[in-house]
Amino acid sequence: MADTSFRAERNARSRARLERSLPELFPPAVLAFAMARPFVPPTPRLMMETYWRHHPLRADALARALARRSGTPDGWHWELTDAMSFRLPPAPWRAEVMAGEPGRCCVCGQPVFRLGWHRDLWRDGRPNRTARWHSACVAAWKLWTQPVTGLAALKKRQGRRCALSGKRLLKTAEVDHRVPLFQVWRDHRELPWPDLLGYWGTPNLQVVNRTAHVDKSGREAAERAARRALPAFAAEDLQSACPDPGFPAQGHAP
Repeated sequence: MADTSFRAERNARSRARLERSLPELFPPAVLAFAMARPFVPPTPRLMMETYWRHHPLRADALARALARRSGTPDGWHWELTDAMSFRLPPAPWRAEVMAGEPGRCCVCGQPVFRLGWHRDLWRDGRPNRTARWHSACVAAWKLWTQPVTGLAALKKRQGRRCALSGKRLLKTAEVDHRVPLFQVWRDHRELPWPDLLGYWGTPNLQVVNRTAHVDKSGREAAERAARRALPAFAAEDLQSACPDPGFPAQGHAP
C-alpha cells in the first residue's frame, strides 16, 4: 500500500511537470509508452530516452536506416588505429561532426531535431544546435557495443529458443554475433559503411545457450589458429573447409 501511494504521488508530480514542459507536437507512440510506465518520466527528454532504451531493436533499425540515408563520406574507408578495435562499429561521421557545426548526429550523420528526435516534427527546419546524438542512435550504439542490452528483446524475437541448438533458452543465455567481428574486419571491411553496421546490429545478433556459445567460440578460435599456421596459398582451401556461417541479407529498415 505504501509503495502504491508513493508511486501515485510521484507520477502526479511528473504529470504536473510534463504539463508545463511538453510541447504541443510530440511523437504519440513515445507519449503513450511513457505514460504507461510504472514511473512516468518527468521530462520530454527522459520520455524519449525511456522509449528508445526499451526498444533497442527498433533503435538499431532506425539508426542503420539513417546511416544509409547519409551514405559513406567521400574518401572514407574503415581503418584501425592503436586506440580502436574491430569490436567497435565504424563511425565515419564522428570526426566530421565533432569538428564541424553541431546539430548533426555523430553516429548516422543526419540532423538532430528537438529532444533528440530524427525528424522535423515541428517543421521549422532548425536542427538542435546543442545536440550531437539522436536519442535512437544512443540506444543503437549501446546495442552495438554492449549487445547484452538487447538480450530481452532478442529472446522474444527468437521465441525463447537457442539460435544454434533450437533448445529452450536458459537463464545463462548470451548474445552472440553470427558472423564474428574478427571475420568482419578480415573479410568484409571493404563493404559500404551502412552495410557494415548490420554486422553489429540486429541482423547479426542471436541469443544462444552458454554451452552452444562455448562450442561455437572454440570452432572460431580453431579456424583462426589454422589460418595463422597455413601459408597464404592455402587460405582458399581453409575457407572451403570452414565456410562462412552466413550473414542475413541487408534490408532497409522501415
